[in-house]
Amino acid sequence: MNLKLVERWCERGLLGLALALLVWGPLATGCVRPQDFLVLQGLTVGLLVLWGVRLWVERRPELLWPPICWPVLLFLLYALVRYWTADIESVARQEWLRVLVYGSVFFVVLNNLHGQEETRWIAFTLIGLGMLISFYAIYQFVTDSNRVWGLVSPYRHRGMGTYINPNHLAGFLELVTPLAFTYAITSRLSPVRKVVLGYAGLVMCAGLVVTMSRAGWVSAGLVLLVMFVVLALRSAHRWVALGLLAVAIAAGYYFLPKSFVLKKRWEVVQRDLAEGEVSDVRPALWRAAVELWRENPWWGIGPGHFDYRFRQVRPPSIQNRPDRVHNDYLNALVDWGVVGFFVVGAALVCLVVGVVQTWPYVRGTIGDLGGRSSNKFAFVFGASLGLASLAIHSLADFNLHIPANALIAVTWAALLSSHLRFSTDRYWFRARLPVKLAVTVMLVVVAGYLTREAWRTGREQAILARAEALPDCSPEQVSELEKAWAIEPRNPVTAYRLGEALRIQSFEGATNYQELAEQAMRWYEIAMRLNPYDPYPLLRYGMCLDWLDRNEEAQPYYDRALELDPNNHYLVAHMGWHYVQMRQWAAARPWFERSRKLHWKDNIMADRYLAIVRQRLLEEASVEESPAAAPAAR
Repeated sequence: MNLKLVERWCERGLLGLALALLVWGPLATGCVRPQDFLVLQGLTVGLLVLWGVRLWVERRPELLWPPICWPVLLFLLYALVRYWTADIESVARQEWLRVLVYGSVFFVVLNNLHGQEETRWIAFTLIGLGMLISFYAIYQFVTDSNRVWGLVSPYRHRGMGTYINPNHLAGFLELVTPLAFTYAITSRLSPVRKVVLGYAGLVMCAGLVVTMSRAGWVSAGLVLLVMFVVLALRSAHRWVALGLLAVAIAAGYYFLPKSFVLKKRWEVVQRDLAEGEVSDVRPALWRAAVELWRENPWWGIGPGHFDYRFRQVRPPSIQNRPDRVHNDYLNALVDWGVVGFFVVGAALVCLVVGVVQTWPYVRGTIGDLGGRSSNKFAFVFGASLGLASLAIHSLADFNLHIPANALIAVTWAALLSSHLRFSTDRYWFRARLPVKLAVTVMLVVVAGYLTREAWRTGREQAILARAEALPDCSPEQVSELEKAWAIEPRNPVTAYRLGEALRIQSFEGATNYQELAEQAMRWYEIAMRLNPYDPYPLLRYGMCLDWLDRNEEAQPYYDRALELDPNNHYLVAHMGWHYVQMRQWAAARPWFERSRKLHWKDNIMADRYLAIVRQRLLEEASVEESPAAAPAAR
């Protein structure tokens, strides 16, 4: 066997899979959906397998282990422990799988794709992708479209590109845009390639503008300003940097005043800066996150648990699910606690120290004050600026919890850390037989675990997709949901959906309505056990008891549901519904009124029942005031 040929194909395969992984993430709406993330899992398994093969066919294998590897490895172990001890197993498992994929990609890129050719392939591919996605975002903005690959985004008058949320597109473009400019200005590429890269950078700036992301504007603007100032101070790059800056300013001066939407958005930014506050719900989310963090400051409330625990501290002004804290730093603190936050912070410190240590070896010598063209400098400077921009944006958003953006950030961190080899050789280690065996075992274990989880999740998602296509609450849908449950009996959402389907069948007047309601209650009990912070199984359980005329038994379930989510207009309205079932109109009325105060727009249930309750109270009052009613009452 020609081992050299096998090694070469492993290298090409690693690069191809890494590029596929980095491209798939942004194109698949950020890979926030389970079915999209499965592709990333599969590509990660391929990377691990090829690394294991290359480790054994390479003649003198070596491992690159800079200081950042220790906190990355420590956080992987910490994440595993927190997954084992989390309150909601299914949620923590998904978060753990993401962390495991990120860590695996970091080590693969660090040890296999650190060459200058591989670095350029990755950088140029993402720059090209960013330019194409920016064109798509500009088209969405100009045509006022809110569709992404046929999916409907809730955001209008904004460019989303291939993401659902325009703020996450801004995060992606922040990571890539500085790299386009630094390669265009400081690299050793041909003039034609530099012109193309500069054009790509300008297009991505336009894409950033049409996202209408205020945090994206501020973070990207600050970083790009720093970049142009630094490059303008280097005589070799001064005029090109100033020329690109002038083009960007001129384009903005010409186009921005022509857009009414952009002008209004910019007025909001100016008002926020003048008043020193943000005119949205983020501060309320941040206060809620701090309140939750205080429950368990050292270890956090659990991986990915904020969205589920948020209900207990929900401010009345927020009725939607926030998903994340909208601040990556607070999100890490509330989910992972001080310990996890400290480990992540240690990794960031190691990254910054590594870049500072690398800087003198890529920027030029002391005698080369005017600067010099260097591909290494172009990448180190551009990727560092991209990460800095994302770090600023993370104060107001959760881009690091979007798999596509997190993987690009992890890749930049790995490639930046690999450049430490230009400053010293002490981070290279010879992979002798014991080390090769240990690394191989670890690769096999991780790849096997990811494969098993991907196989099970893939089968479950396929069945759930079939169930989604069937008529709601039909016996056929129930059958499909039961199949999905048999594959993954730890998913509280499936248990809840089964309970809902059976409850609705019962409520619609089936002849065996009592049996169906009792079956639904059993599924709700399972959902309660798997996710003790979800108030909806408790609510529906109480509704089933009301339906079976067991009203006194139902009361504690409504009370417990409201303890978990006291400011939810929907739950508050259903407490009124509970009193309606007992014909206690006076007791029901304040609940419907409070529900309307919490959410006055399109609160159909509270509006209709409040009208019914008022009518009943008027009828009762008229009966009591009737002259004929007095003798009857006596």
